[in-house]
Amino acid sequence: MKPPVAPEGGTPAVSVCLHTMIKRADFVRASNARRQGTPGIHVQARKRADNEASGIRVGFTCSKKVGNAVARNRAKRRLREVARAVLPEMGRDGWDYVLVGRKDVTATLPFDTLIADFRRALKKVHT
Repeated sequence: MKPPVAPEGGTPAVSVCLHTMIKRADFVRASNARRQGTPGIHVQARKRADNEASGIRVGFTCSKKVGNAVARNRAKRRLREVARAVLPEMGRDGWDYVLVGRKDVTATLPFDTLIADFRRALKKVHT
């Protein structure tokens, strides 16, 4: 998989050191691994096998419970920004992370609180 490329004059969609998961099988494998929920975000994480790709991979999902398309997209944009801010420093090489948006919370929670929730969830997932 190619690393994310920044659009003309902008920043990449996630981060240069992160790869975005797009295959359903990757999401399913992460959902069967470690989970940690916080009020603003739900995190699923798994350590990949040694023979799989290296690097940090991240996926984002919001169900229709989160709201209409506008609400889901807003929640996913916020999740992408949280991942861009936190995973390069707290994520572990060889791990997959799926960030799941929560109904009525992910899109409206103050951004600092959302980042704090994600940091807390990562600490618990890695222990």
